[in-house]
Amino acid sequence: MKTFTLAQLAEFLGADLKGDAQLVVRGLGTLEAAEADQVSFLSNPKYVSFLSITRAGAVLIKPEQVADFSGNALLMSNPYLGFARLTHLFDDPRPSTGERHPSAIIDPQAQLDPSVHVGPGAVIEAGCKLAAGVVVGAQCYLGKDCELGENTLLNPRVTLYRRTQIGKDCIIHSGAVIGADGFGFAPTGQGWEKIAQLGRVVIEDQVEVGANTTIDRGALGDTHIGRNVKIDNQVMIAHNVQVGEGTAMAAFVGISGSTKIGSNCLLGGSSGYAGHISICDNVQITGMGMVTGNITEPGTYSSGTGLLPSNHWRKSAVRFRQLDELSQKVRRLEKRLDNQDDNS
Repeated sequence: MKTFTLAQLAEFLGADLKGDAQLVVRGLGTLEAAEADQVSFLSNPKYVSFLSITRAGAVLIKPEQVADFSGNALLMSNPYLGFARLTHLFDDPRPSTGERHPSAIIDPQAQLDPSVHVGPGAVIEAGCKLAAGVVVGAQCYLGKDCELGENTLLNPRVTLYRRTQIGKDCIIHSGAVIGADGFGFAPTGQGWEKIAQLGRVVIEDQVEVGANTTIDRGALGDTHIGRNVKIDNQVMIAHNVQVGEGTAMAAFVGISGSTKIGSNCLLGGSSGYAGHISICDNVQITGMGMVTGNITEPGTYSSGTGLLPSNHWRKSAVRFRQLDELSQKVRRLEKRLDNQDDNS
């Protein structure tokens, strides 16, 4: 069990300490459930009432909140960031470097740094290049000519199709499939002709890809995921999509082919994106948003309707149609007036 004193945690975080510097901490917990040997945090103001009842040995809080809490406190301007950093102190260690399980199949033409860890049942095809500190979990599959940068972690059962390129310090979670064929078919009048997908998936440094997420290879060019992008579980990214650095997307996001997402965007859960559109930097799409056209101005956009009692929702849906019909009438009237002005 890992243990730290509050003084050690304060030094690690660069936080100011109020209280017992020698208190021994053995873990982290919520304000409601933490015990006397655990540290908790307060970042959402609606939980401030829990400060009076928490049993946590210490709490990460903002300096201006110190009067609201009589116990031990670690004072930081951003308690949530402090909590995030503390989680790594108590996390399980990565697998030991340099171990190669005897059941793993590694092609002689693959190039693995001596420190690479390969778990049971993993398959690494010819031409793969794995840099120092890479971890390949159990039953992963790496197709021909894949490249992984330093310290990248593939959790168990990740599948990388041929020529997938992943940068350093990335985390790919179980069940992710990266580099599968994009959805490309040409109609023949009698069926469909498959279009071979000839591009790659290129993922830059410090990207995290959630469990059971799929990222398709490009049809001709590459599907590209920028640096420090964070992708939740069960996200679908189609062929030739471009995602700018620092963007984060929640579960069930679906992005159609050849769409460009800017940098530092936030894509809410279950939001959908039509193909061949462009979204500028610093855009937030709220949950259930449906984006069918370009977005050229930063800001927050919504289209999914909030939950209502069914009879109220049906009335609102009628109002939406009526407003749409009214707006079409207004546009037709404006067009007629413009034509009259041109003819006068």
